[in-house]
Amino acid sequence: MAWLATKYLLTAAVVVLVSELARRSDKLGALVAALPLVTLLTLIWLHVEGQGEARVANHAWYTFWYVVPTLPMFLAACRA
Repeated sequence: MAWLATKYLLTAAVVVLVSELARRSDKLGALVAALPLVTLLTLIWLHVEGQGEARVANHAWYTFWYVVPTLPMFLAACRA
């Protein structure tokens, strides 16, 4: 249970960090939000929890392919 709470706290800290940075500077907040922080945290959690290399690699592979189709959304949001 402590491990789950630790994961929640660290992941929530990333969200709070991004929102606080964005409040101070649009560019800095966007830069940190654009970093693959959630993916990196997920890969770390999978590794620490003893998931196999194949499972971690599959997660990274599918994340890449799910990000590619969403990229035009960011361009559309910039034009709005």
